[in-house]
Amino acid sequence: MITLTDNAVEHLKGKLAATSRDSGEAGLRLLVERGGCAGMQYAMKIDSRADGDSEFGREGVRIFVDAESLVYLSGVELDYNDDLTDSGFKIVNPNAARSCGCGTSFEPAMTGQVPAYDESMDGAVCGSNGDSAADA
Repeated sequence: MITLTDNAVEHLKGKLAATSRDSGEAGLRLLVERGGCAGMQYAMKIDSRADGDSEFGREGVRIFVDAESLVYLSGVELDYNDDLTDSGFKIVNPNAARSCGCGTSFEPAMTGQVPAYDESMDGAVCGSNGDSAADA
């Protein structure tokens, strides 16, 4: 299950209304890819549902997640912050052992293991102080 905050729903409604896609078919694709400073990174794009996707949503807003990404995203909360210095979508992920300072990269939790400190995870070397997912 993926939950959306009120702010995420309102922002996504605006984004989906502004897209040239059929608003009844369009949604936000949320996925996980290898990369980033912590090993895995979030990606988002406006898309249509594909075969095998799980669909989540609220108030007409649709979120699509492929089966491989769902392993890492089950239970996440999608929020949207409109702060002066750090606006964009934010993912609160209970499946992450730790997240990079940039907020777009994470290390998956491994049962029974505690990750060692890694200075690259403090955000100083991730090359970004914003959320690249904010452009979805």
